[in-house]
Amino acid sequence: MVQELIGVVAAVGAGGLVYLAAAARVVKQYERGLVFRLGRVHGDVRRPGFNMIVPAVDRMRKVNLQIVTMPIPAQEGITRDNVTVRVDAVVYFKVVDPAAAIVNVEDYRFAVSQMAQTSLRSIIGKSELDDLLSNREKLNQGLELMIDSPAVEWGVTIDRVEIKDVSLPDTMKRSMARQAEADRERRARLINADAEYQASKKLAQAAHQMADTPSALQLRLLQTVMAVAAEKNSTLVLPIPVELLRFLERGRDEGRQPQTQEQAPEQENERTPEQTQAPAEHSLDEAEHPFGRTEQAMEELRRAVEQ
Repeated sequence: MVQELIGVVAAVGAGGLVYLAAAARVVKQYERGLVFRLGRVHGDVRRPGFNMIVPAVDRMRKVNLQIVTMPIPAQEGITRDNVTVRVDAVVYFKVVDPAAAIVNVEDYRFAVSQMAQTSLRSIIGKSELDDLLSNREKLNQGLELMIDSPAVEWGVTIDRVEIKDVSLPDTMKRSMARQAEADRERRARLINADAEYQASKKLAQAAHQMADTPSALQLRLLQTVMAVAAEKNSTLVLPIPVELLRFLERGRDEGRQPQTQEQAPEQENERTPEQTQAPAEHSLDEAEHPFGRTEQAMEELRRAVEQ
């Protein structure tokens, strides 16, 4: 009798363990459980942790609430400006309503993928090539709205959509490269022309300044000679500017003019025998006078230029 009682207790315990193993369900932190009792949704969505169901009557369906990264296959289309392109993208979405995601749509992942491909082809046909290449942020927002509108009924929300790559035909790539090269060459020519214009204005101002003060030209010449002479491996050819000769000639004329005005009346009224020696003395005075030396230097420069 005791042995039979022990056997019954053992059988009941084993059955209880089997029932507990069949009824126990563990829902992870990033999941939610949806219980179907005889084909109908029963109760609320099960929270993470240990949960119990009725074996052979209830069936639990777990739904992942993590953000899903789904690549959109490359779609080929013709843009609004008649350019054939291939565009691929990636969509990020997550489930916010597990009941709607399981009940309202058969496979929410497949549904989101097909809707993303259709929306991408529609965006390609409505956009121009320049928008696909340089204005992707606006296209991403439009693509996100097109996918998110029907996905709300599926218990899915679209986190973001990004266009990854735009493939162009080789002929279009070469045309765009030529266009970019021509544009850069045009800007380079404009910058060079503007630089020449500014340099010519500065040179004109410098020329006017040197015309007012001819000695500045000589100083500039000496500075150039010093800059060139810094390198020992170069041969220096020193040009003699015509302005320098004019400057020396002007100095000679200014030195002679006062002396001529003082001696002219005396030479016209008085002519003595002693003045026969005057030309030699006058030439001696001119040789000793600074302007006489200037004249000699000018003559030497002229002979050097002629040679």
